[in-house]
Amino acid sequence: MGAREALPKYFSILEGEELPNFLLARKIAVNFDPSSPLEELWAIHDEGMEKLRENNLSENPEKNLLDLKSVIASKIIEKCHLCEIRCGVNRKEQVGYCRVKESLIASDFLHYGEEPELVPSYTIFFSGCNFRCVFCQNWDISQFRVGVELLPEYLALKIERAYRFGARNVNFVGGEPTPNLPYILETLRYVNVPIPVVWNSNMYMSEEAMKLLDGIVDVYLGDFKYGNNNCARRYSKIPNYWEIVTRNFLLAKKHFRAEFLIRHLVMPNHLECCTEPVLKWIAENLGRDVRVNVMFQYRPEYKAKNYKEISRVLTIEEMEKAEKLVKKYGFKNALVG
Repeated sequence: MGAREALPKYFSILEGEELPNFLLARKIAVNFDPSSPLEELWAIHDEGMEKLRENNLSENPEKNLLDLKSVIASKIIEKCHLCEIRCGVNRKEQVGYCRVKESLIASDFLHYGEEPELVPSYTIFFSGCNFRCVFCQNWDISQFRVGVELLPEYLALKIERAYRFGARNVNFVGGEPTPNLPYILETLRYVNVPIPVVWNSNMYMSEEAMKLLDGIVDVYLGDFKYGNNNCARRYSKIPNYWEIVTRNFLLAKKHFRAEFLIRHLVMPNHLECCTEPVLKWIAENLGRDVRVNVMFQYRPEYKAKNYKEISRVLTIEEMEKAEKLVKKYGFKNALVG
């Protein structure tokens, strides 16, 4: 078994048998006033999601479900709660905890370094992040406001161009894509090619953001970092990690036609506290058929040298133990290394 068994819907999109979710969302007719309060818009949104699940599609509706999701996301950032930091900043006027105000793109290119089933992947790196990982390998963009501001219509054209040059998906990453959700949804309103959407995230979204992603994301490329809250607080400066991330994986499991590719970066001295609990939870809650990538690429970047226990690369023994854990929990579609 392998990627095709773990990601059948994704491959159906690649082979032209199905449309990506965002194009289906654009075929769901909804009637709404953008000036309505959020509570009313959410009620209309829930009705639209029911229509999506019932395959109640319309051709070129005047207002569609993706339009509505974009409006709701834009309202949320007026008192931002897109992620579970819930900083409450009006990000139309100020920079949030994530260091994001307007969305800035640090780089974008056809990426050949992702999992085999994803490449070539049109990868869009946003600056800013809601985590403060001391070992971040992309710290130069995650912890600073860098990059260029592009009109959503222009980024949509770039996505279409990448698709024509062979991109198998559009891969929203960072930093972290979550603070950029309004911009991403607005961009997808203008994309007119059947390209799968990959959400490459730390999975610390709020429940409200998860609802907006439902019916849009085709593949959750979720980063499952820690097996407990203590390590998450020590190395990423975030609270309630385990409860929030496991909740979001379970919510994503119920999302419309969504599939998983879950990454876990093995860290030195963290096999017992993080790697084993993560793999055990995935096996018991998401299943052993899920595509898991257990990665050995850790290196002590950024501020990791200040934390003695993670200030080195993995040992051969740690790699071998991680590989044994993958076998112990019976994963059928795992990548290791």
